[in-house]
Amino acid sequence: MTEQSVNPSTRPKILVITPVHHIEGVAALLESFAEVTYLPDPTPQDVMCDVTDQDAVFTNPNRSDVFIGRDVMDAGHALKAVCTASTGTNHIDAGCAAERGIRILSLTEQRDVITKISSTAEHALALMLAALRHLPQAAESVKRGEWDYTRFIGRQVDHLTVGVVGYGRLGTYFARYVNALGSRVLVYDPYVTVEDASLAQVELDQLLGEADIISLHVHVTPETTRMVDKSWFERMKPSMVLVNTSRGEIIDEVDLIAFLDATPGAMLAADVVSGEVSAKRSSPLIDYARSASNVILTPHLGGMTVEGQQMAYMHAGRQLQRFFAESDSRPPAPER
Repeated sequence: MTEQSVNPSTRPKILVITPVHHIEGVAALLESFAEVTYLPDPTPQDVMCDVTDQDAVFTNPNRSDVFIGRDVMDAGHALKAVCTASTGTNHIDAGCAAERGIRILSLTEQRDVITKISSTAEHALALMLAALRHLPQAAESVKRGEWDYTRFIGRQVDHLTVGVVGYGRLGTYFARYVNALGSRVLVYDPYVTVEDASLAQVELDQLLGEADIISLHVHVTPETTRMVDKSWFERMKPSMVLVNTSRGEIIDEVDLIAFLDATPGAMLAADVVSGEVSAKRSSPLIDYARSASNVILTPHLGGMTVEGQQMAYMHAGRQLQRFFAESDSRPPAPER
């Protein structure tokens, strides 16, 4: 069932397919310039049914099961824009959008905003520490009435080497955090120069061989899709802690599961799985994690802080507002 605001029909219509009412000001902003229909937890079929006369879709991949692909765009006869409150856009078919003249609005290039959002890098640090100190397992043991630390002896961060793959916004934040904790920090990124003299920029082979912890901070591209594969795992330490708060598609999960199964001293601490937009409830990695003591998974909540959501969703809403203002409110939809 949809919840629809009462607005003049001459205004653009926006279909919101991600929860927004818990974020102060977002619903009010959207309703100030548009007729808004809310589908806070829809199925793909719900979206295709309701998108038919909508001018825009407002989404976020962290909560939605809906891939904005050809079927949704075919159903959206009046669709002019897809707005996502995220830097990643792999939940949207960019090629199909370009064919149909549908604009994709995201936070990817909104540097003035995203440089203020450190939430995902902080979550990567939290995952790293949770894995090193076996926090989930230790906490569950106490709930079972146990009080025995011997199975949960961890590692001290200032004695370890941390490898950071990708030195963009979040990789830079994460490198600063672990550097402040006293770790030796190695950075691999062939596209940037690391100017911080306290960090060591190295080639991938050195990072894989020397790092006790590797944290991934890269976008999904054809180059990075499944780049973390058997060839990487063969060079990692058997006590490796692998942290992934980027996207699940970066890792070949078949190779990862084989590595974790054969190397019980290694750990995965991840906030993402491959294909989570369309198949999060049938993920082989989630299935494996149910019985694996060396896996920590969280439900893509890296950016989900009060402060991070407020900045991201409000800026995305303003982008959409500007889009309709600059396009003279409601230009004719392109022929399809």
